Amino acid sequence: MEIKYNFDLTLFNSYRLNAKCKKAIFPSTENDIVQIFKDENNYVLIGSGHNIILSKPIYDETFIILTETLNTIKLEGDVLEVEAGVWMTDLAIKAQELGLSGLEVFYDIPSSLGGAIVMNAGASGHEIKDVLVKVRYLDLQDMQIKEILKEEMSFEYRNSFFQRNTDKIVLKAWLKLAPKDCDSIQSFMDEIKTQRWAKQPKDLPNAGSVFKRPPGYFVGAIIDELNLKGYSVGGAKISEKHGGFIVNYNNATGEDIIQLIQHVKKCVLDRFQVDLEIEQRII
Repeated sequence: MEIKYNFDLTLFNSYRLNAKCKKAIFPSTENDIVQIFKDENNYVLIGSGHNIILSKPIYDETFIILTETLNTIKLEGDVLEVEAGVWMTDLAIKAQELGLSGLEVFYDIPSSLGGAIVMNAGASGHEIKDVLVKVRYLDLQDMQIKEILKEEMSFEYRNSFFQRNTDKIVLKAWLKLAPKDCDSIQSFMDEIKTQRWAKQPKDLPNAGSVFKRPPGYFVGAIIDELNLKGYSVGGAKISEKHGGFIVNYNNATGEDIIQLIQHVKKCVLDRFQVDLEIEQRII
């Protein structure tokens, strides 16, 4: 376990917002995690920091960061046993090297495995639940480590058992994949990355899709129709490349991003009577 004080969070949020916390803890084992949650009562838990908006420049809370250290991958037949801090891109690459298919769409998706499970991340019609077998987690109600099968998690679009129960901390998951030719897997991954880079603003800091897709609509198309591409608040703006993304183009603050989100929500509600739901987590 690593403990760091007056810790710079800039590289631990994908918007690259300047922020610091008084203490950051990087657990290495399940025992570390249990001990941390016994000791800490004023904390923020993050994974890779790819789906968060840091709203403040300074945090008194302790940041518990489940990445970099909690990142082992083990192979059991065609099942991968993966700790929550593993980045999805690294996981997709590892699966490809092992000749296992099922994670290709997660190549180049900005998330840790833990975050992907909590929000049931996905793309192109595939979701993490499609390959999930079970999850190991810490239950903060009784400080016991438990396991839950996929069938018990009630997955929905960008929602899961863990999003509805924030006192359950994902530690590890088992993913069942399918054997396939390594070259075919790599070809598919390259194709996905090319398509994604063509459509998404990969050249500027962002945290992926800002809003969940409302029934019957596509967020990008709505924002196009409202001519909001390029609209900015402070150093944050709606990407000209994809209206569903907000980018940090000029030293944005978390407040800039939040005000921009509020403006988009109001415009969409006024025009379409649709209340957009934020996909990203504001801290």
